[in-house]
Amino acid sequence: MWVTSSLATVLTPTTVALGNFDGLHRGHRQVVQPTLKLDTRKNSLYVYPSQTDTEVDKNTKLQLLNSSWYCQSELDKNDDCQEPKIYSTVVTFNPHPQEFFSGKPKKLLAPLDEKLALFQQMGVEQVVLLQFDQELANLTPTQFVEKILVKHLKASQVSVGWDFRFGRNRAGKATDLQTIAANYNIEVTIVPLYTCENGERISSSIIRQALEQGDLKKSNRLLGRPYSLAGQVVEGQKLGRTLGFPTANLQLPPQKFLPRFGVYAVEAYIFGQKQLQENSSGDRPHLGVMNIGCRPTLNGLHPTTEIHLLNWSGDLYGQTIMVNLIEFLRPEQKFASLDLLKAKIQEDCAIARSILVSNTK
Repeated sequence: MWVTSSLATVLTPTTVALGNFDGLHRGHRQVVQPTLKLDTRKNSLYVYPSQTDTEVDKNTKLQLLNSSWYCQSELDKNDDCQEPKIYSTVVTFNPHPQEFFSGKPKKLLAPLDEKLALFQQMGVEQVVLLQFDQELANLTPTQFVEKILVKHLKASQVSVGWDFRFGRNRAGKATDLQTIAANYNIEVTIVPLYTCENGERISSSIIRQALEQGDLKKSNRLLGRPYSLAGQVVEGQKLGRTLGFPTANLQLPPQKFLPRFGVYAVEAYIFGQKQLQENSSGDRPHLGVMNIGCRPTLNGLHPTTEIHLLNWSGDLYGQTIMVNLIEFLRPEQKFASLDLLKAKIQEDCAIARSILVSNTK
């Protein structure tokens, strides 16, 4: 998968899915799907910086090269097709438009690395991180189509959601895109509102609300997968070890949206762990309990994300762990003593084990 934030390095011609796609929930996937070919190969990332890249591109690609989410291979190196290749492409905005206009960082369901990994899994061949700045915000709907879709992307097909807005002051609607693009023989697919089987609406804001309430059944149903947190294991205060429940302290991306503070039953995957690679296929998750919050019993001031893996012993420092949140167990609370905290953690582990074992059957 080719990733670029420079329009000068876009692979063309393209079929394009346009949107923010925060979280890449079930509705978003319906927008991306029309751009994918049935025989799309799930290429690994080819992200080497080139001389034509901007510094943003170089930094992004170097970051991805060092990420445990990705590996590298050349895109279509042996493609002998005589017909011109058309690249299935996602065009998304960086930063998020809301962040640009408000001037405040926006917490995301899927920060950049995570979002790219999700696109990769779908079979997207190219992701264009369109820099959202004042120049882009000032483009009229017609100028956006002419400059971005026609000139730089050479798009033959575009897919958007029914509520897509674009151009200066969000003046352009999905139907306007369809009308303008037709002048350039660009076919536009407008994906209607996609709902769950029970008619429940799917949106990133509704998923956020569910996560804030600890309603994982709802959030995971709308996402189409468990909500996940991923980060590198860093040193903490090591209090869990003294209580008999050693924890791994995860350093999450600062943009990551945190769910309701409290305790969760989770499934964890360890990346870059030699023992895991040698002893299993890596498909089976480790069961665990995760605490998200400020640890009021210890008078903590800043949120931490700590996971205790059941039936695990070993050094996890420096490893990357992806944690799927399966069930919310309880909100965080302050205990009168460490002994009471220890007893509650033991109870949490027993409940989590029962839930997770049943979940894996």
